[in-house]
Amino acid sequence: MVIGHLNPDTDSICSAIAYAYLKKQMGADTIPARAGKINPETEFVLNYFGVEEPFLVSDVWPRISDLKIKKTPSVLPEASLREVGKMLAEEHLRAIPVVEEDGKLVGMIAVKDIAMRYYDEMSIQDMQEVGISYKSIIKVLEGTLYAGDLNKVFNGKIKIGASKPETISIGLAPTDLVIIGDRIDGQLAALTAGAEALILTRDTEITDEVLRIAKQEGALVISTPFDTYTATRLINQSVPVKAFMTSKNLVTFLPGNLLSEAKKQIAATDYICYPVLEKGKYIGTIDQECVMYPPRQQLILVDHNERSQMVEGSEDANIIEIIDHHRLGGLSTNAPIFIRQEPVGCTATIIANLFFNYGINIPKQIAGLLVSAVISDTLLFRSPTATPVDKIVVEKLVKIAEIDDLEKYAMELLRHGTVIDTMTPAELVRNDIKEFDLGDYKIGVAQINIMDREYAKKKYADIESALEDLRVDDGYDLALLLITDILGQNSDLLAVGEPQKFVEQAFGTRTDEGYFFLPGCLSRKKQVIPVLTELIH
Repeated sequence: MVIGHLNPDTDSICSAIAYAYLKKQMGADTIPARAGKINPETEFVLNYFGVEEPFLVSDVWPRISDLKIKKTPSVLPEASLREVGKMLAEEHLRAIPVVEEDGKLVGMIAVKDIAMRYYDEMSIQDMQEVGISYKSIIKVLEGTLYAGDLNKVFNGKIKIGASKPETISIGLAPTDLVIIGDRIDGQLAALTAGAEALILTRDTEITDEVLRIAKQEGALVISTPFDTYTATRLINQSVPVKAFMTSKNLVTFLPGNLLSEAKKQIAATDYICYPVLEKGKYIGTIDQECVMYPPRQQLILVDHNERSQMVEGSEDANIIEIIDHHRLGGLSTNAPIFIRQEPVGCTATIIANLFFNYGINIPKQIAGLLVSAVISDTLLFRSPTATPVDKIVVEKLVKIAEIDDLEKYAMELLRHGTVIDTMTPAELVRNDIKEFDLGDYKIGVAQINIMDREYAKKKYADIESALEDLRVDDGYDLALLLITDILGQNSDLLAVGEPQKFVEQAFGTRTDEGYFFLPGCLSRKKQVIPVLTELIH
């Protein structure tokens, strides 16, 4: 993402769009983003040149969606343990989500769940708590049906017909199933005693008499090629997965969940894997390994380089480039990065020159955005931050953007930037605020432009009250608002908080109305911050 600072201005937005376009032309996979609300001036520029605003990023903290979500296959609740076992082995998995046909997650089945089933030998003979479809039984047995209704469900006990006929019938319940070989007397004894089904092993053929009694008693008779031991095991494997899956206290995640919170839940539960749901439907799984070593968001910063001005979560991202025209703010990175930082009036000037240097054509819309950013940041070259380089670049860009009357367009743009009538005092003090850590002090400095100073002064009391609220809410030691009269080429400064001595040493005595009058001051970057920085240091 190519992204500007918090509370973005026109330069921040336009530079992000233009540089993302430039990088894309050079083969990079870049998209422009913004870290705050679009202000009226920037909105005018984007509408004028028909450019969509970058998408809003509230933070870049790592999320589940940033991980490589594994497309782990799922099974239906009615799937047999045999099917699940094969899938676990073939896919080299240790757990599989159990999902209904509509995609709703209902449980998880792990290798250990199946292992525990086989560890409990008594469970192999007792299906009373489970219930198995005879369709599943005949499938796993690769059997042939001689008699009975496969729609029935087996939920009794498995009996082995190895005893004498009279012994087989002892304790035989109507829901029981008997596995037996070619002993016809035993088969008849089981049927007359009321067995629900017979499983004839080793492809034993049914006799007419046994078939007649089976139909008479409504019993099922299935022949299988397997021996008694194997048949018993296979019936056990035909148990539906829903009988042994974990369905309570499932830990699931959404793509938008913060990774930091997910780590806590994973550490507390220590499962093999965790399902990810989107709109209530299963989409894949994550595990501990991918959570511990997640990919990091890659950022290109434009129009800022200080941590306090970056989008939330940037400390967990990889900053790979910086294009800026401000002072260095003490940022450190884990690896060498590309930085283009020049003492010009606007970041857009630097980006325009990069287009020229690389020989990449600038589209009309992009040229218009770059011109607008320079106009905004330099107040059409009235600001002391403006340089000859800015003017040379704008002369080239105006032709590409096909702007016939630069002065007329600039005045219209700057009028849209005078937001004193379109915003509340609380919105005004946050409209374009930048945060600085100077020595032991946290300072917020905002700036707005006006075109009628006498009219604006009537609102100073309400604006100063809102500035104090902002200072308290955001934890600033000092909060300043520079109110810049574009036509008069001077500024009024409102300042709240402590220590006031630095403001007074820097800008003199307050007027009777309670503000500092700064003749010839148009630039926060060049005429306010450097003075405060030197005094505090």
